[in-house]
Amino acid sequence: MEDLKQTLKQQIIDSLNLQGMKPEEIDDNAPLFGEGLGLDSIDSLELMVLLERNYGVRIEDAREGRKILTSVQTMADYINQHRKL
Repeated sequence: MEDLKQTLKQQIIDSLNLQGMKPEEIDDNAPLFGEGLGLDSIDSLELMVLLERNYGVRIEDAREGRKILTSVQTMADYINQHRKL
C-alpha cells in the first residue's frame, strides 16, 4: 500500500505538472482540493483519466469521484478495492 501511495503521488505530480513538488511533500490524508493541494475540477478530470489509464479503475459517478479523489489515501484504497488484475 505504501508503494502504491508513493507511486500515486509521483503520478499526480507528473500528470498535473506540479513543478517543484516532491512526493514526500504530499500528505497521504491531506485534501487534494481546496485548502490542500489546491486542485480544481479540471485537475479532477485528469486524475480520473490517470486512474483509468494506469489502474483500469473507472469512476462513473461525479459524487463518488469527489469521495474517491479526496486524498492520496482514499485514491489508494479505491484502487486496491477495484483494480482489475
